[in-house]
Amino acid sequence: MSSNGAAPTAPQVQESGIKAALKYTGIPQSWLSKRPKLPSRNWLIFIGITSTVTGYYLYDRRQCKTIRQAYVDKVKHLAEVPLHSHDYPRKVTVYGAKWPDDEDSDRAIKYFRKYVKPILVAAAVDFDMVIGKRYGDISSRVADEIRSRRRLEAGIDPPKRNIIAKAGNHSPEAERRRELAGGIVLVGRPTFKEFMEGLRRGWSDGLEKVDREDKLARELESDGKFDELEEPSSPVDPESVGDGEPLPTKSRLPPSTGLFKPPYLRPLPVDKGSSSSSSPIPEQFNIPPASIPQQPPILFVPFTNYLGFLQVPHMIWDFFNQRQKVLSGAQCAYKLIESQTRPFEPTTDLDCGLDAEHYYKSSMKKYAESIEKIRTGYYKALPDKLKTARDLARGNREPTKDETNYPPPTEVELRAERLKKELRWRSDVSGWDIIKPEAPVAFDERFNGALEVFADPLDKETEL
Repeated sequence: MSSNGAAPTAPQVQESGIKAALKYTGIPQSWLSKRPKLPSRNWLIFIGITSTVTGYYLYDRRQCKTIRQAYVDKVKHLAEVPLHSHDYPRKVTVYGAKWPDDEDSDRAIKYFRKYVKPILVAAAVDFDMVIGKRYGDISSRVADEIRSRRRLEAGIDPPKRNIIAKAGNHSPEAERRRELAGGIVLVGRPTFKEFMEGLRRGWSDGLEKVDREDKLARELESDGKFDELEEPSSPVDPESVGDGEPLPTKSRLPPSTGLFKPPYLRPLPVDKGSSSSSSPIPEQFNIPPASIPQQPPILFVPFTNYLGFLQVPHMIWDFFNQRQKVLSGAQCAYKLIESQTRPFEPTTDLDCGLDAEHYYKSSMKKYAESIEKIRTGYYKALPDKLKTARDLARGNREPTKDETNYPPPTEVELRAERLKKELRWRSDVSGWDIIKPEAPVAFDERFNGALEVFADPLDKETEL
């Protein structure tokens, strides 16, 4: 008989299934009896944002692969066409100028390699890449190449001889046909401006070879930066001292600049019988031609490089929208491969990539002033360096301990350093004057009929 007042015990629920099996595996009973519930508010926010960002990133990269593969499938049959053993594949020239205020000078070429090159490789199209390390490098290179070709065609320079015999036809006419069948790729607005300026200068300047370094050295020779400093006047009678010999006054001293001047900076003797403006080539070769020959077709690749804190939102947007760049690069490569061209239209084609100039850093507006500030500081410190170099060279004083351990530059080194700096400063400023937003794109009326651009293929590709 049960004791009085005892409460009846509830019947135990018989466990079965997976819970009964997991009970004997050592899993705590609290874990098995715990009922699931929704995460907290903060966890829901974190999971939602993380999954959305990750999903958008994965979707974008998957679309990039799909777009690229679709264009590769369109052109890969061209790589399977047999090529004669004496023939060469089609080759294009790719130019990439330095983006304003970007320390990485090959940013435009990196863009080409990532978004345009895969399609060209699939179609077996070869290419040469030209990188502008500093402002104005592309324009100088293009102008020099055009002048060299003009000198060769005018018979001023002898044709180049190939030491190693090559198979196939390498006549100037055949090389010219291959060049016209290739094309020119310009990545970004700065590259476009520099190329057009180089094209204009190459067909407008004379054929006389000008050594820029020698020309600048002669110009710097007369600015007086390396002249001897005047010594303070002595109270002693300058006409007679001691034995009656006159002191060497400034008028009696030989010029000291000739002793410490490097040979390549000394003035060359001038033949008085001939005019200094005479040219070693006939004057008619320095006259610009009335028309220019047909040029290879041009492909402009849009490119914008975001720099600075204020453009971080654009960087984030670009990171999650790489498919737009892949599509743009693939379309440009497809236009080049299809080789459908149209005449260059100055009214519209000169504005290619104009929107990209709005993203230049605001500090570039004072670029010329910053160069001038650096130049002023250099010339302010130059007299002290020059005095130290001359005192040590002439034995006027003994070198200090620091000067013995770390010898200061000599006058010859200071002259060479100054020439190098002036070349860089002037080249940078002239190059910036070409690509700055206020400067228009160089154009010559002779370009009409000589320039062509790659056009969209007639068969409109479907939107991806």
